[in-house]
Amino acid sequence: MAERSIAVIGGGAAGFFGAIACAEADPGCAVTIYEATAQPLAKVRVSGGGRCNVTHACFDPRELAKRYPRGGRELLGAFTRWQPRDTVAWFESRGVKLKTEADGRMFPVTDSSQTIVDCLMESARRAGVKLRTNCGVKTMAATPEPGARRFRLALTAGEAVGCDGVLVATGGNKTNAGFDFARLLGHTIEPPVPSLFTFHIKDPRLEGLAGLSVPEAVTAVGDAKLRESGPLLVTHWGLSGPAVLRLSAWGARALHERGYKFTLRVNWAPPHNAETLRAALEQAKTDNPKKQLATWCPVGLPLRLWERLVVAAGVCAESTWAMVSGEGLRALAQQVCAGEFAVDGKSMFKEEFVTCGGVRLAEVDFRTMESRCARGLHFAGEVLDIDGITGGFNFQAAWTTGWLAGRALAGRAVT
Repeated sequence: MAERSIAVIGGGAAGFFGAIACAEADPGCAVTIYEATAQPLAKVRVSGGGRCNVTHACFDPRELAKRYPRGGRELLGAFTRWQPRDTVAWFESRGVKLKTEADGRMFPVTDSSQTIVDCLMESARRAGVKLRTNCGVKTMAATPEPGARRFRLALTAGEAVGCDGVLVATGGNKTNAGFDFARLLGHTIEPPVPSLFTFHIKDPRLEGLAGLSVPEAVTAVGDAKLRESGPLLVTHWGLSGPAVLRLSAWGARALHERGYKFTLRVNWAPPHNAETLRAALEQAKTDNPKKQLATWCPVGLPLRLWERLVVAAGVCAESTWAMVSGEGLRALAQQVCAGEFAVDGKSMFKEEFVTCGGVRLAEVDFRTMESRCARGLHFAGEVLDIDGITGGFNFQAAWTTGWLAGRALAGRAVT
């Protein structure tokens, strides 16, 4: 038989990283990426607003694993083998320096995702990886004949190819063929549903405030088991920002079951709660009785938002602080620290969409990313039931699982 042949199905972050890892670990192995579209690494190009949030500066595997609503337990061991520090070193060894922003997100110093795309494309070329675009895989089957290649792939280009190992890295889109291949070879697929989405809210408190943000807010749903914090952004359609996106990730299935119709509670001024803020407002009234309520906010909220919350509390915005009753201050504290907003839908980030769901994790060996159902079949990236919160964590899962799968396919598994 000729040299070993490895097929990588999917030309995204995980597929490229796995292909490069395999080809670099075994230069005698023929590695081919099959990408169904004309544009490999499409999600990398658009991520982070075109800057590419490569990873996150969280270098403790235990802390890192906590950023994954699904897959954290399984990734813990994987992160001891390949973590953000390794990702940073990998890119820097290829001339791509990363920078860390205040919130821990890491981007190329060029602030351009094209830098990352070019690095991956060039690394693949140098390693001898063959890339076939506009060439997807229609069907995949195991070949039990002795001496034959382990798998046979039927390509959309009309060819059939044999290979000794397969890496499925087709992403989390529920229509992707990777789920079909996995099912045919004995795998269970956890139903994919959206994660990392924004909330549709039509409310007079938010109308006309698109673009306004607060640096720290707390959002909660239900009995507060779903609770997140972080920057909060008002959009044309409702609310977004990390405090919403993280909540949507942790609550992906629960919010899906509710049809994306639920009540969101917002605390615009943590660490205050309604009681401590009421006391603070009483003190503000004592200290600044002549100031106009609408033009001075003692907790530093943007004045346009503050005025909306004052009105929603039933207090006259033109009043001086001295004129506000104790009941009015109590109502205002409630609006600021426990305001309720009716959510009536969601929006995804188009090409940047993230889903929860995918290949059941118990059916995969996370030391090698190999299937427990079919030898020689490996998985990486969002085709698995793995998803992280916003901040570079989904790309890190792609780099980690891709690298482990590629090394294992090259016979260089890291145990």
